[in-house]
Amino acid sequence: MTFKGSYTVCVTPFDAEGRVDLEALRAYVDWQIEEGVHGLIPLGSTGEFLSLTREERTAVAEVVIQQTAGRVPVLIGTAAEWTDEAVSLSREAELLGADGVMLVPPYYSSPTDEELVVHFTRVAEALTIPVMLYNNPFTANVDLSAALVGRLSEVDNISYIKDTSKNVHRVTELLEACQGRMTVFAGYYPWESYLAGAEGYSSVMSNIAPKLSAQTFERTVDGSGEGRDLYVNSLPLINALAGDLYVSATKAAMQMIGRPMGDPRAPRLPLPEAKRAELETIMRNLGLLAEA
Repeated sequence: MTFKGSYTVCVTPFDAEGRVDLEALRAYVDWQIEEGVHGLIPLGSTGEFLSLTREERTAVAEVVIQQTAGRVPVLIGTAAEWTDEAVSLSREAELLGADGVMLVPPYYSSPTDEELVVHFTRVAEALTIPVMLYNNPFTANVDLSAALVGRLSEVDNISYIKDTSKNVHRVTELLEACQGRMTVFAGYYPWESYLAGAEGYSSVMSNIAPKLSAQTFERTVDGSGEGRDLYVNSLPLINALAGDLYVSATKAAMQMIGRPMGDPRAPRLPLPEAKRAELETIMRNLGLLAEA
């Protein structure tokens, strides 16, 4: 199985008491697939994986895989600070039926390149499904350089990377360093990244506008020229969902489209009113607000 296209990095729904809402998650999965997404990635940063218990992470992974039922690929976020835990979570994901796993580097210890090679290699060697590296220097405190990713691409099963460096030229550097061994997914700026050779987009925006995100990919790679117009229209939303308040903003936007997913877990707070008003204007301009 080859991964490409617009993959939604899924929110985790909570009910009014702050518990994981598995029924809402099932409905969300069906809606996402009906809207045309090309894949799902639960338990990433947008999914608040660090604010879930181990049991909750297992439940979310199991429900998304079961509800998807093979209709699109599912990559489970299995990041952990401790390598043994990342291996355990990744093996569990494979046993549950995941098509792949996605791992951000250990996010507290600021590991060296040699430590990162050991970490990712141990996870990859424990699996038969692909590993997607997740480069997010803004949260993990390390930047997976093109040279390092080139080394990691020589490890069996490490064949994808989501790059959230905000440096579109990094796509070119990664493809050159990996010599055909790595498929690049954009974390930001999908249209420019597609033109540089990325074959996918790990999309926060797709939580709110899955069809728009999927169509931007499809109408860029088909050469029709329509992809740029869709992308430019969606840029205000992409930017509004970026930055430190990305989870709060995404959940606020989900409420605005009539698909509430609860508030984020502490220490995160709901989106401040001023930011919420700005987001609502963007959503209104895109025609995404739910009818009253």
